[in-house]
Amino acid sequence: MSAEQVSGLCEQLVKAVTVIMDPASTQRYRLEALKFCEEFKEKCPICVPCGLKLAEKTQTAIVRHFGLQILEHVVKYRWNNMPRLEKVYLKNNVMGLISSGTQSILEEESHIKDVLSRIVVEMIKREWPQHWPDMLKELDTLSKQGETQTELVMFILLRLAEDVVTFQTLPTQRRRDIQQTLTQNMEKIFSFLLTALQQNVNKYRLMVGAPQEQEVLTSPQKTDLAQEPKAQANCRVGIAALNTLAGYIDWVALRHITADNCKLLEMLCLLLNEPELQVGAAECLLIAVSRKGKLEDRKPLMVLFGDVAMHCILSAAQTADGEGLVEKHYVFLKRLCQVLCALGSQLCALLGSDCNVETPANFGKYLESFLAFTTHPSQFLRSSTQIPWGALFRHEVLSRDPLLLAVVPKYLRACMTNLVKVGFPSKADSPSCEYSRFDFDSDEDFNAFFNSFRAQQGEVIRMACRLDPLTGFQMAGEWLKYQLTAPVDTGPTNSKTGEGLCSIFSPSFVQWDAMTFFSESVISQMFRTMDKDEIPVNDGIDLLQLVLNFETKDPLILSCVLTNVSALFPFVTYRPEYLPQVLSKLFASVTFEVVEESKAPRTRAVKNVRRHACSSIIKMCRDYPQLVLPNFEMLYNHVKQLLSNELLLTQMEKCALMEALVLISNQFKDYERQKAFLEELMAPVAGLWLSPEMQRVLSDPEAFISYVGADNKIADPVLEDPSGLNRSRISFCVYTILGVVKRARWPAATEEAKAGGFFLGYLPSGTPMYRNPCTEQVLKLFDNLLALIRTHNNLYTPEMVARLGDTFAKALDMLEVEKNAILGLPQPLLDLYDSPVYKTVLERMQGFFCTLYDNCFHILGNAGPSMQQDFYTVEGLATQLLSSAFNNLNNIPDYRLRPMLRVFVKPLVLSCPAEYYETLVCPVLGPLFTYLHMRLSQKWQVINQRNMLCEDDAADDNPESQEMLEEQLVRMLTREVMDLATVCCVSKKGVEQNTTAAVDGDDDEAMATEVTPPANAELTELGKCLMKQEDVCTAVLITAYTSLSWKDTLSCQRTTTQLCWPLLKQVLPGNLLPDAVSWFFTSVLKGLQVHGQHDGCMAALVHLAFQIYEALRPRYGELKAVMEQIPDIQLDSLEQFDSKLLNPTLQKVADKRRKDHFKRLISGCIGKPIGEQFRKEVHIRNLPSLFKKVKPSLETDVLENEDGEGFNVLFEP
Repeated sequence: MSAEQVSGLCEQLVKAVTVIMDPASTQRYRLEALKFCEEFKEKCPICVPCGLKLAEKTQTAIVRHFGLQILEHVVKYRWNNMPRLEKVYLKNNVMGLISSGTQSILEEESHIKDVLSRIVVEMIKREWPQHWPDMLKELDTLSKQGETQTELVMFILLRLAEDVVTFQTLPTQRRRDIQQTLTQNMEKIFSFLLTALQQNVNKYRLMVGAPQEQEVLTSPQKTDLAQEPKAQANCRVGIAALNTLAGYIDWVALRHITADNCKLLEMLCLLLNEPELQVGAAECLLIAVSRKGKLEDRKPLMVLFGDVAMHCILSAAQTADGEGLVEKHYVFLKRLCQVLCALGSQLCALLGSDCNVETPANFGKYLESFLAFTTHPSQFLRSSTQIPWGALFRHEVLSRDPLLLAVVPKYLRACMTNLVKVGFPSKADSPSCEYSRFDFDSDEDFNAFFNSFRAQQGEVIRMACRLDPLTGFQMAGEWLKYQLTAPVDTGPTNSKTGEGLCSIFSPSFVQWDAMTFFSESVISQMFRTMDKDEIPVNDGIDLLQLVLNFETKDPLILSCVLTNVSALFPFVTYRPEYLPQVLSKLFASVTFEVVEESKAPRTRAVKNVRRHACSSIIKMCRDYPQLVLPNFEMLYNHVKQLLSNELLLTQMEKCALMEALVLISNQFKDYERQKAFLEELMAPVAGLWLSPEMQRVLSDPEAFISYVGADNKIADPVLEDPSGLNRSRISFCVYTILGVVKRARWPAATEEAKAGGFFLGYLPSGTPMYRNPCTEQVLKLFDNLLALIRTHNNLYTPEMVARLGDTFAKALDMLEVEKNAILGLPQPLLDLYDSPVYKTVLERMQGFFCTLYDNCFHILGNAGPSMQQDFYTVEGLATQLLSSAFNNLNNIPDYRLRPMLRVFVKPLVLSCPAEYYETLVCPVLGPLFTYLHMRLSQKWQVINQRNMLCEDDAADDNPESQEMLEEQLVRMLTREVMDLATVCCVSKKGVEQNTTAAVDGDDDEAMATEVTPPANAELTELGKCLMKQEDVCTAVLITAYTSLSWKDTLSCQRTTTQLCWPLLKQVLPGNLLPDAVSWFFTSVLKGLQVHGQHDGCMAALVHLAFQIYEALRPRYGELKAVMEQIPDIQLDSLEQFDSKLLNPTLQKVADKRRKDHFKRLISGCIGKPIGEQFRKEVHIRNLPSLFKKVKPSLETDVLENEDGEGFNVLFEP
């Protein structure tokens, strides 16, 4: 290798790098240059001298960076094959670069410093401590040369800690060696960091003096100007030292942080008032104070409640806040707030434990400063303080502390301000807005944050009111009285509902809204906390009267008024004579209109008020039925009067009022009386539903389309709707049947049920049998309900869809709101309240079909729990359901099939007694699961093909959002189907654990990495019954195992952990065909190929594959043949695993080791994330062990001796 060769190559490389970085280069030139550089790095034997030459100070920064990148590449990918002398040569030259090969600290580019420190860390990862014992000494020597070198040493130490401890990017043994050596040397490292920090900060302070005065001087001293760069250099080192400390404080032993009377913490506190260093100091302090660990070790952290530390923290906060809203100061304030929060958590953990910690003397000062953050204009800072407040109010010792009790009223007062929803980033109506512009991207973003912040405050307010319920109630009362008398201020944004009405941004409404939330939280807690005789009944009744007498035509404010009526309603239990007034208020709101007799569609705000009033009545009848019972006649007459006018209420409102009556009728506790009442209540429905015309309409799809008006063409799609009344009649009947089925019940106490004539005896299993007073009425209407469901399903046949009128061509589609919810698109805020619920008659028709479909299935889902044996013994029920609910499923879209499974099939199966499994559940689920498997397989095939093709021309007729929607719906349907299978077969608990919000499948971060199915996942009685039926058994097994390779992570993980093994275990005793066994095993391996990149799925699938192989390999040699086809499998290792598995006399290796060995065998089929698929592997070799005695490595060498002599090593003393 000659110098000319190196120079020539370097010239070419400089040209190539220039072409790559020049914005004017053409694409072709740039690619050629890139290829040349990459090939050079991969193949050139003289990379090291070239890299060093390019990294010289005389080159430009870009070229130097490239030179250093070459050296980094050499260390990462070629180190293992380099001769020892070349390694030493490279190491010495790199250390030389740190010593004298970079510009000064203020001039050098940060990316050069970064890559240089990376090279050193890569060498350390390969050679320290065994082959490079003096590394720390060398770094120490370098740091003595000056600030430039000290900063680079800091970068090296930080990068090393990040790679080894934080990101753990190296093999286990190397990581352990380095981490243990770091730990052994931690005192030296900490002392080095602290000394560097202290010396540089002192020098910096000396030179800067008092910065404020100095900047004002018009003619600064020359010496000051000369000192400026020096001061800046010291400051830079200080910042680097703080950043490096932050990388270590997180994991080193706490004694290093608290050594020397907490010298480090003291320094950090003092630095909080140093503008250039305060953010770094606050970061370090936060990490230190957030440490977990033994309580005894954390005790010294209480020094931060001392005078000095408290003074530093508070004065820094005041200064930062006093300088107005500057991003840097605001970030610092957030950190300080987090420090105070973490301090509170430490105090709560230590106080009251065995650590002998007392309430700090400065606890009062701490609370005051914490309160200052709770009253800060920034909504984000306010919200940060909520969890610590909750912990303080809950704490068994602190909650009794007089200082904390004195703060409760102040905290509640602060909440009265904080609950007011102001601070939208697009507005300027509050000091919070300016801060929100830093914290939130949009109003929707802020709105979502504020809603969860408010809910959190509600929790904490309730905790505070546990300590002082009366103060909270008095505050709520004052605020309520004030709002009732305050003039309405609608603000600049006018509501579209009507002139002079509030919008959701109006000053009056946001105050009403906040006050309502506050009074609800406070009053509910007061009734829970105080003894009955201590409750201020007179004050409560006075407030209730004021609210009942308050009149408003503003729907948003009226909604708040109704909430206040509900919140104050418990006082009526003490004074029942006020009940009629409450009922009158609520009934008046049920028929609320802004403009009487208006023909315009009602806005959502108006509809919400009416719905609110209905649900308040239902809630009252549900929670206080005994109180309402004496007024039943009055209530019934009110409802009859409202129902007599067909146009006065919507069908849902009518039904809600009827539900309230049914709830009270449950209190009759007399079967005959309640049955007679329900017959009278449902007479109008029965008359309408069973009329010959309705029977014709319900059983003929064509007649149905015509009756509801879906075959019309309408000129004015906003106002004109000739068939609205027909649709409302059908809705009214269905809503009523649902309301009655849902609410009518027998008395809970068996004695009362027997006395009232509800009790029928016991089932063979010993379960009591009751009769529901609504059964006779509902079953009378049942045939027509099934006819309607059959007709509705048939609407989706192509012939029927073709009959829809021009206006209603999309009548069976999803509503836009539903689509947006599935795609996760936020709703614009104002639209929610000001727009009509349905903007056009098409939307109204879509809403009608959607609600009708859902409600019909809700009735079927509720019928079992409600009517029990009377429903399950309906003649030919299974056949009737198959010919109605499950009719024409091929044409039913995914968004309709999903609710059917969730609201009908799942409740039907779960509530069905074992006596009816054979006659009802199996005949329904067999064909259903067979069909669902076929349907989902086809859907996933389409999705997979689409992903493989991804052709541009195919996308035009199917826009991306539509594809996303379809794919997301298939995912949701898949989850629903797998959930149904799990609930049927495996665990009764499945209902609760699987109804967690179905989020996108890619949330693998949240998944546990080490997943093993619950050992006790056994089949339910229903599961065993289903698995005896061959068609059901096959359908469920095939669906479960096929679903493992469908691209839905969440579904895969749930199915793997909960369903697959219990199902397979059930059929193991039988004679499975070898092909079937191979197919099950292959399905799991395919799942690993698709989902292996997600830790949670990977762990679960590996465990399942291991279970199958261990259980079935002894009986089926075919499994070994499957294993042999796995890419890159080590056949000798497989032989070894097999021989151990098949030889029962050998001592069993621990479960974990067998599983690890198996995982290594199948690693060739475990899918990798796309970012790792084409990444060049970095190989770091293990060095000779640091410790004399070492457990043999888990690699196969220990397992290699067939006669077991390798095991002697494990047990030698």
